[in-house]
Amino acid sequence: MEPEQHFPSPSLSQTRWWSKETVAVVTGGNKGIGFSLVKRFAELGLSVVLTARDKQRGEAALETLKQQGFSDYVHFLLLDVSDPLSISTFASSFRAKFGPTLDILVYNEVEENSNSNSNSVEHAESVMRTNFYGPKLLVEALLPLFRCSSSITRVLNISSRLGSLNKMRNREIKKVLEQEDLSEEEVSVVVEMFLGDVREGRWKRRGWPAYWTDYAVSKLALNAYSRVLAKRYSYQGSGLSVNCFCPGFTQTSMTKGKGTHTPDHAAARAATLALLPPHLLPTGKFFSLRTTTSFLNAKL
Repeated sequence: MEPEQHFPSPSLSQTRWWSKETVAVVTGGNKGIGFSLVKRFAELGLSVVLTARDKQRGEAALETLKQQGFSDYVHFLLLDVSDPLSISTFASSFRAKFGPTLDILVYNEVEENSNSNSNSVEHAESVMRTNFYGPKLLVEALLPLFRCSSSITRVLNISSRLGSLNKMRNREIKKVLEQEDLSEEEVSVVVEMFLGDVREGRWKRRGWPAYWTDYAVSKLALNAYSRVLAKRYSYQGSGLSVNCFCPGFTQTSMTKGKGTHTPDHAAARAATLALLPPHLLPTGKFFSLRTTTSFLNAKL
């Protein structure tokens, strides 16, 4: 995966296509990058649905944003992306409140069991439920609610460079994921193969990513699925754009507050990507915030 050097980054104030009627959903919006992105969207005048797994934490985040003057722009709906029933309930609640008006979906969940200090795969099943199966099920549930418009509906998956194909040491599996005509079923088979290797205790010798293995494989799968989805719903035919974004080493709970930049900075970059004007909006791309001032982007 060779990075391309060009990144479209126009001034949002000069390319504004959205309004208060534009509706965005940000999962995991009660803290970290998710919270900062909800706030940024509200500052820019979009209507934003903040989701959280915990009702109390979600409502607390909503109240904080209301106190900051965003009462007219922010909403809260409960969503546990690791639970298929919760995803179905969320989709029904969104439809009841907003109708088929979803313009932007930002998938920003991180499995809480991800451990930055070890290479354990103890929680591989739950990591996959949140970081791979969750976004798949959520997109499927929300597809009927995406708005059909000339501004193009957008899906932005918050991912990681750890999910880059060059992290995969198993050549056979890497070859499968590199296919131009990769299918959703093939991505799922790779995930099940990994989980099988974990259950059988052979994952270390099977050539899976060596660092943060379960998290890396989950993001590898998310990136691959995003590429499949982008090709299936090419915005040139259906009005749907799908991209991934790595926020880099951000100061969040996952990094225990360490990092090179704040959640607000990462969220500002994510907002730029999510709000690109239709004529500059790509699909099937992976964008990475390597430093506080520059982007890299590459094909997924």
